[in-house]
Amino acid sequence: MLPKGTIILLAEFRESFHMAVGAVAAHKLRSALTLLGVLVGVFSIIVVMTAMRVMQGYVESQLSQLGDQTFMVRKFPTVLFSMPEGLEKIRRRKNITLQEGRRLEESATLARAVGVETTFWAGQIQTRYKRTSPNVRLYGETPGSLPARNWIVQDGRGIAEADVDSARDVCVLGNGLARTIFPTGSPVGEHVKINGMNYTVVGVLYPKGGQLGGDQDNFAIIPITTGLNRFGYMWRSLTILVQARDRASFDGCMEEVRGLLRIIRKVPPGEADSFDVTSNDTLISQFRKFTRTLRLGVAIVSSIALLAAGIGIMNIMLVSVTERTREIGVRRAVGAKKRNIMTQFIIEAIVLCEIGGVMGVGCGILGGNSTAYLFKLEPVIPVDWIILGLLICSAVGLIFGTYPAFKAANLDPIESLRYE
Repeated sequence: MLPKGTIILLAEFRESFHMAVGAVAAHKLRSALTLLGVLVGVFSIIVVMTAMRVMQGYVESQLSQLGDQTFMVRKFPTVLFSMPEGLEKIRRRKNITLQEGRRLEESATLARAVGVETTFWAGQIQTRYKRTSPNVRLYGETPGSLPARNWIVQDGRGIAEADVDSARDVCVLGNGLARTIFPTGSPVGEHVKINGMNYTVVGVLYPKGGQLGGDQDNFAIIPITTGLNRFGYMWRSLTILVQARDRASFDGCMEEVRGLLRIIRKVPPGEADSFDVTSNDTLISQFRKFTRTLRLGVAIVSSIALLAAGIGIMNIMLVSVTERTREIGVRRAVGAKKRNIMTQFIIEAIVLCEIGGVMGVGCGILGGNSTAYLFKLEPVIPVDWIILGLLICSAVGLIFGTYPAFKAANLDPIESLRYE
């Protein structure tokens, strides 16, 4: 059984809420125009946060494609979410070569696999059956790259050491590409023409799926030596992929690789690394730091719209107090206290804000998830931002409704009854 005082307060709150809803319904056009500002402010927050949450889930899944035991070594940072200090010094770094990758592969004791890769080309592949669109990616790889990239052979075999040593004209196809250019049977043993040169297909990988409306299986792999002979070494820096033996040895493997590469690349003691070591965790951390700053900027801009909406609500509530002066006088005359009048008008301001907030949340979720529909990604509902948005709406109603409510509560009952 609730205490008597609590029951009275709940009854007063319920009565004030019903009166607030009735006042909003009685002036539909004015209420709609007032809550429109709140709707726009909340919509701008929720639509951006929902779209960013959709894209964040996709980007983080793509950044995690190396696997939790793999990291990469490159001349430049893998992803630049902001301009790092010393960018000119980074540009002057020496290219990472195949010989350096091979020496690392021989020396790394904590690594399960070490691969060297680069991207050569994006264009059209031709077979005796058909031609592709000019968007097929061509990678040059060593055998260790396949486990590091989580590429699993479905049919045939992968790139072998003998293929790299002899620079053979062989290739492994991504699953989507294989189905496109060989729609009726297995492509293993067939020939494809890449950049005017014939290659023998030795394997097909398991499918990975789509990305942003595209196909991440639309690629071919050739021995890295074959590609370097065909497309040239000049100005080309390679990427080294390292897979640790297990998660427990990951940090130790990363430090071992960093130390070995400093020796291989003859980096003097005390100087910064002449390469960049990147793992899934560092990429995701950088991305989240970048999006955190962006979210803060969006929240600040949206708060300006909510501030303008709050000023509009205060203005309308002051007009409402003037229009309902006689009503306030009648309520005071029959026993209503100042707190009852204040509660009535504050709740009315909060109700106005919450109606606009709920409508803004609904529109924002639909608008933000249109990104997911457009790019065929997983839709999301940012519950934390929805709760925050509605709390902000309540705060706006409370802050900007307090002065009109205070003014209404302090009207003189006698003068209010005489008001016409």
